[in-house]
Amino acid sequence: MKIQYDEHTDTLSIQFKMDPAIAESDEGNPGVILDYNASGEIISMEILDASRHVSETKKIEFQTA
Repeated sequence: MKIQYDEHTDTLSIQFKMDPAIAESDEGNPGVILDYNASGEIISMEILDASRHVSETKKIEFQTA
């Protein structure tokens, strides 16, 4: 998984699978874009205007259970 925040475009990108072939994209909610591979699996998500939706864009906490 790869998480990237671009402060110039205010975009938060989360890549779940390292599959570069995006077959389809869907804006499920305004400003949230989901990318799918040919099998219909979600491979990445982009949040536009991220600073409006995420309280700390430069802090990431990761936890496994």
